[in-house]
Amino acid sequence: MNLDTRMFREAADAPAAVRFQLHANRSLVEHVGGVVRDFAPRGIVTCARGSSDHAATFAKYLIETRTGLPASSAAPSISSLYAIKADLEAVLFVAISQSGASPDLLAAAAAAKDAGALVLALVNDASSPLARAAHHAIPLRAGVETSVAATKSYIASLAAILQLVATWTEDEDLQHALEQAPEQLARAWQLDWSAAVEHFRSASSLYVVGRGLGLGIAQEAALKFKETCGVHAEAFSAAELRHGPMALVHQGFPVLVMTQHDETREGVEALAIELCRIGADVLVAGSVLPGMLALPTLRAHPAIEPLLMIQSFYRLANALAVARGRDPDRPPHLSKVTETV
Repeated sequence: MNLDTRMFREAADAPAAVRFQLHANRSLVEHVGGVVRDFAPRGIVTCARGSSDHAATFAKYLIETRTGLPASSAAPSISSLYAIKADLEAVLFVAISQSGASPDLLAAAAAAKDAGALVLALVNDASSPLARAAHHAIPLRAGVETSVAATKSYIASLAAILQLVATWTEDEDLQHALEQAPEQLARAWQLDWSAAVEHFRSASSLYVVGRGLGLGIAQEAALKFKETCGVHAEAFSAAELRHGPMALVHQGFPVLVMTQHDETREGVEALAIELCRIGADVLVAGSVLPGMLALPTLRAHPAIEPLLMIQSFYRLANALAVARGRDPDRPPHLSKVTETV
């Protein structure tokens, strides 16, 4: 199998992209972090689509666990289609985008600014309309990404969120952990998840499970299963799977479980054990549990571990796509820049 796709090469560039981003953005993020601290928002609203919205899920859990402030996801259509004027006075509005060109995100950012929010854009194209529309823009600096499947730009989004929150909250432990992330990402890329290919090769549907800081990467992995591998995959919080979706699990049903070393770990592991008991084919990243394929991971700060796991996953997704006879760079019916109205 020829695994040397654009997706493979671009995902492999993530460690270098994050290293460059953290260095190049240091002064800017120190300034923006101070602005946010002085602004003292009463809450945070995120706005994004696709992989960027999965990064927003990560941002929600990181912000809420580090600040105690509520964070929620805005529906862009509230502004772009319904033209509703939301009450966003004293709110931090964070728009996340690769292209910074989607009309609905632009409409939402403009409406948020008019409503009194402090608008911050995390965007790969620093010259984009979204970057210009925001009060402050933090460039992702992932470089050109030509494969339809976002990889390094997604990881760069997570790194930018981590750098912002660590600076804003003056969290020295998180700042120090983030400094080690580029080298850890490089090591995570070399971890061998290829044993999972045979478990997923013939799958028609599967679940990806995470919780807390890991939910955003579960969402991202499910999207990549769909767009690059042609597998119907759904992401669930471990806390939600028992509320209905468990009914679809049957003998041999594949489930990818992702855990990080924080307060969510015990509950996620308990769910994995239950899934295995009822006959699911459970693969686990971040834990070693009896009767399940353990995918190798690196131990790191709990907020960094999700970045490392999704980096290893991208290599698996590329290999699985090729094994299933698909081109991960050219998913059917998709294009690189999606401009939603």
